Amino acid sequence: MATTKKNERTTAVAESAQQQVTSVSTITQNPAVAKRFSDILGKKSAGFVSSLVSLSKTQALAKAEPNSVVASALVAASLDLPIVPTLGFSALVPFWDGKTQQTKAQFQIMTKGLIQLAQRSGQYKTINVSAVYEGDIKSFNRFTGDIEFDTENVPDRTQEPVGYVAYMKLTNGFEKYLYMTIEELKAHGMRYSQTYRKGYGLWLDQFESMAAKTVLKLLLSKYGPLSVDMQMSLALQADQAAIRMESIADTDITEATMEYVDNVEEVDEEKARKVGEMFEGFDTETGEVR
Repeated sequence: MATTKKNERTTAVAESAQQQVTSVSTITQNPAVAKRFSDILGKKSAGFVSSLVSLSKTQALAKAEPNSVVASALVAASLDLPIVPTLGFSALVPFWDGKTQQTKAQFQIMTKGLIQLAQRSGQYKTINVSAVYEGDIKSFNRFTGDIEFDTENVPDRTQEPVGYVAYMKLTNGFEKYLYMTIEELKAHGMRYSQTYRKGYGLWLDQFESMAAKTVLKLLLSKYGPLSVDMQMSLALQADQAAIRMESIADTDITEATMEYVDNVEEVDEEKARKVGEMFEGFDTETGEVR
C-alpha cells in the first residue's frame, strides 16, 4: 500500500514536471521572449535558457506557475547572474502563495551574487561577510559602528556563532561594518517572514545562509552607493520576490510588480513545502554539494 502511494506521488510529480517543462519551454520559445533574453544576454542567452528549462524539470519548480518562473529568470538575466543554485549566485525558489492559491517562483539572490554585483561596480575595494564567534570582538563603538576584532582569538567552531558581521570598504576610503547578533537576526526573520513565524521555510532550514545574506544585504542597502548602481538596486528590490509582468515579452524589468509572498498574512502550511527538502544535496549559499 505504501509503495503504491509512493509510486502515485512519483508519477504525479513527473507529470507535473513534464507539464511545467512544456509550459516554460513554450514561453521561452516565443520569438518575442527569446529576443528579450538575447537582447539582455547576447551569446550567453542560449545557455541561460537551456539552464532555465532544465531547472523546470526539477521537483523544486515542477508546480510553480510558469510565468513567474520565466519572469524571475529575466531578473537574473538582467543581473547577469547564473540561476543554477549550485553555483551560489542566484536561484529560482518555489513558494506557495496562499493569497492566489498558487505556487510561484521567487527570484533569490545569494551572498556570492551580492558580492559579484558589488565587485562589478568598481566602487568596492573590499567586501566580506563572516560568522562571529565568542571572543572574536574586542570592542564595538556603537556611535561610529567600528569594530575591533581579536585576531589572535581561535574560535571554537563546534559552538554556534554569536552573530554575523558584514564589512565593506569603498575605493574612496569609506568603510563600514554592520554586526548583528543571532537574536537580532532571528527577530529580523520573524518580522519579515511569515513562514519562519510558522516554523518552516528558508529562515528555518538555512538559517546560517539567510543570516549571512541578510547582514550583507542590509549593509549594502544602507551604506552602499546604490544611486549609481542600478544592478544592485534591482537585486535588492527583487530579492525574494515573485515577479509579475503584464507581458513577459514587452514589460521592462523596472516596471514589473514585485510580490513578496513570504510577507503576506495568509500562508497555507499544508501546501507550502520545506525549501530545505527542495534543495537537498547542496548549499544554496556556498554552492557546496553535500
